[in-house]
Amino acid sequence: MTIRLRSLLVAPVAAALLLAACSGGGGDDDSSSDGTSPASGDALTIGLTYVPDVQFAPLYVAEANGYFEEEGVEVVLRHHGASEGLFTAAEAGEEDVVVAGGDEMLQAVAAGSELTAVATLYQTYPVAILVPEDSDVESVEDLSGRSVGVPGEFGETWFGLRAALASMPDGGADVSVETIGFTQVSALRAGHVDAVVGFVNNDAVALGRAGTPTRAIPLADDVPLVGVGLIATDTALEEDEDAVAAIVRAVLRGAADVAADPEAAVDIAAEYVPDLTAEEARDSALAVIEATAPLYGDADTLGAIDPALWERMGEFMTSAGLLEGEVVTDDVLRDLSGADAGESSSESATESATDAGA
Repeated sequence: MTIRLRSLLVAPVAAALLLAACSGGGGDDDSSSDGTSPASGDALTIGLTYVPDVQFAPLYVAEANGYFEEEGVEVVLRHHGASEGLFTAAEAGEEDVVVAGGDEMLQAVAAGSELTAVATLYQTYPVAILVPEDSDVESVEDLSGRSVGVPGEFGETWFGLRAALASMPDGGADVSVETIGFTQVSALRAGHVDAVVGFVNNDAVALGRAGTPTRAIPLADDVPLVGVGLIATDTALEEDEDAVAAIVRAVLRGAADVAADPEAAVDIAAEYVPDLTAEEARDSALAVIEATAPLYGDADTLGAIDPALWERMGEFMTSAGLLEGEVVTDDVLRDLSGADAGESSSESATESATDAGA
């Protein structure tokens, strides 16, 4: 694997449609969604790790429909700022629950953060290798001798790329990895790279809407990574586990509503996300929601944590040098979803991308 840095400007269409899929990202303020400061007293603060975005619809729906109140918990939804780390506020005691990738949490725990996964929102890992529809790349093995663009050596796209390369017989020795920043859409459209690592529920959607249909190549037959979920601080669990469980129930109710009625979810999200009332923005948001909903899994597995997958993820991330220290995965899991883990958690995101017209 050869890594090179490529300087690319974000094209207007990419800037307009780029969504964080809850993986890093940033905004220009660090206030909560309603303009208040982080919660104090009995309220719990939920950290949304990006600017207001339709992909946080389960949280918006849960708040707008009164699910938090019905579950007996007071919350503040707080969006992160551009200069804020994924778990910085949680580590400082300013957030109690964070929406983030399981792999990102495991990396933070290995570095000393005191965090516990309490539910999994994305039962299917949302990252895939995206190639133009007419590309002759049919599998990860076909990337040998090709260039692949990735935002950088961080987050779920990087972890996903490492999993893909690890599945190749030679470990991806002949793959040229281009660091392109968050320019997957413009980089692939302009032909700067042969493929990009992106999210099936935003990058693939953005490319399709920009007139560049793509195909999603699975990262591996069995992806050893856990996607977006609800991460609680150990302090929050110690002080009031029942309140954290109430948050989980409310958010999962919101997710079920999003999957059942994407258009209604967009209507509610428009109350939180600026400019979402414009027709083009609304159409884009609806496409993102429709691509995201299949990632939640079915009613039986909604929110479920799969301990076996977490163990495989720990082994993979350790072998790939992605963890600073040793983590016993069973020690950082507390499934408060009330669901049973199913087989969907280790599947690729290709089916979701196909459903979204990627």
